Amino acid sequence: MKRFTIPSPEQLRSNLARWFRERIDLEPVVALAAKKTVPVHRHGWIYLLGGAALFLFGLQVATGALLLLYYHPTEAGAHQSVQRIMAEVPAGSLVRSVHAWGADFFIAVVGLHFLVKLFTRAYRKPREMTWLSGMLLLAMSLAFGFSGYLLPWNELSYNATLVGTQMPGTVPVVGDWVVQFLRGGQYVTGDTITRFFAAHVMLLPLAFGGFLAIHLGLIQAQGMSLPLAMPKKKVRDAMPFFSEFLLIDACLWLAAFGAIVTLATLLPAAVGVKADPQVATPEGTRPEWYFLFMFQTLKYVPEAIGLLLFSLAAVFFTVLPWLDRKAMREERSPGLTVLFALLLACAATLESWAMAVPGVEHAHTQPAAGDLVALGLLWTAIGFLIFYLHQLRKANTQVRRQYH
Repeated sequence: MKRFTIPSPEQLRSNLARWFRERIDLEPVVALAAKKTVPVHRHGWIYLLGGAALFLFGLQVATGALLLLYYHPTEAGAHQSVQRIMAEVPAGSLVRSVHAWGADFFIAVVGLHFLVKLFTRAYRKPREMTWLSGMLLLAMSLAFGFSGYLLPWNELSYNATLVGTQMPGTVPVVGDWVVQFLRGGQYVTGDTITRFFAAHVMLLPLAFGGFLAIHLGLIQAQGMSLPLAMPKKKVRDAMPFFSEFLLIDACLWLAAFGAIVTLATLLPAAVGVKADPQVATPEGTRPEWYFLFMFQTLKYVPEAIGLLLFSLAAVFFTVLPWLDRKAMREERSPGLTVLFALLLACAATLESWAMAVPGVEHAHTQPAAGDLVALGLLWTAIGFLIFYLHQLRKANTQVRRQYH
């Protein structure tokens, strides 16, 4: 009779790997992953933004799925369920606050990613389709923020949504139809909550996931773009993505996660007062920060003209790959650079003016001593992980240099 022996860890891993290889052919996937590289040059930090946005989107999906377990998308139950999440559900306050702060980080990183690709002319041939899919992802990111803002059903979110959904009403012919489509009726009611909830947790995630897959597939097929007019001789090397660059990405993800949890602990999301449609909109009500420049612009120009300008700007940036002929020829276009800088300066100025004016804000609660201890432990763990990933990347780099 054959004696039974316990396999060593190495034998166990080998047997498990052989078992998978016999059933799933992963060689094409491994070969495709090995071809993905990242150019190494002095502007290499720009390649971190896409991965950071992807990580933050995953964080939003994870925390949003947990909130779904307790949230009730009805006029009667929305605010009450948020109160229960914050006060009764274990770690509910932390999860909701991470979701709220993560949304701000996500939109900020996506916006910065858009600006970097704009100024480096990453839209030029042959990446026109990558640019179009990226513009759709940017629009859906803003739609995520707008649709999720109403769900707590407090005074601030209700009035901000009321103001935001009535803006299209100034558009001739289709304006009233757009307002009714967004609200699910003439007014912001429980039907609006249901509509925004469905868009926020089902329609937008499905559409975003589909276009994200297309976007990542195009990047994989075309490779990372270089800034306009950068000579290839300035590219020092091609760093393997899955053995080295991903470790740098992971360090940024950990730092971002630590920052979000810290803000969620020190400045947790407030519940606010339940919305009352019978109460007039208070002075100082304003949308989230990523819509403030639009909100401020509409104070100086009629709403119909303002919406027309924003629509033309969206169309302009969407079809930019076909307008910037110089970039297609790998030539600089200083006129467009100046235009982009002026538009960015105008948006930043309007944003600053809007934020300088006192408005209706959420109140924040004070963290407990135990929360501060937990933050200390979290940052200690993140510090050790970042150090470990840094050492692992150094080891991978040394091994790669030995073989080259």
